[in-house]
Amino acid sequence: MSTPRRGTYTPETLLSVAVAVFNERGYDGTSMEHLSKAAGISKSSIYHHVVGKEELLRRAVSRALDGLFGILDEEAAGRGSALARVEYVTRRMVEVLTAELPYVTLLLRVRGNTRTERWAMERRRAFDQRVAELLKAAVADGDLRADVDTRLATRLVFGMVNSLVEWYRPQAGGYDRDQVADTVVRLAFDGLRARG
Repeated sequence: MSTPRRGTYTPETLLSVAVAVFNERGYDGTSMEHLSKAAGISKSSIYHHVVGKEELLRRAVSRALDGLFGILDEEAAGRGSALARVEYVTRRMVEVLTAELPYVTLLLRVRGNTRTERWAMERRRAFDQRVAELLKAAVADGDLRADVDTRLATRLVFGMVNSLVEWYRPQAGGYDRDQVADTVVRLAFDGLRARG
């Protein structure tokens, strides 16, 4: 990981370094000493920007969560059939995840050991619930299969999207974000679509 030269740190660049270290070592396995070494600055310089490592964690998971919740406020997430909305939200989830990959990776790895982690997990569950409600509405409209448990379908769709943090690397010259989003939506919803 390349780090900015000493003295060039901003809260944003420090956050980026912290997220990389948290993802590599785990939040619990990261000390302020680890962050200081990775950033190439003193611990006191870090404290100039933040109160402690939990503040860095909260900023990082907030960035991921704000991106996800922002999808629900987009015009296309609120108009049209429930099926069109849930397909749109799913596509945008892939786009946010790939655009904010390190931040979403960290969000998906929190385990509830701190107040910030528990807060992040609660917000994640609230987002998941909103998407599950769209799936239920699409079933009620007759657009998605009624013979598939919506809670299970929701978990499987999220599992497919969230698995991207394990293998998607945009710099590796593999799949582009639009291709991945299109494929996830096609695989998920072609299988769930009601046959009439």
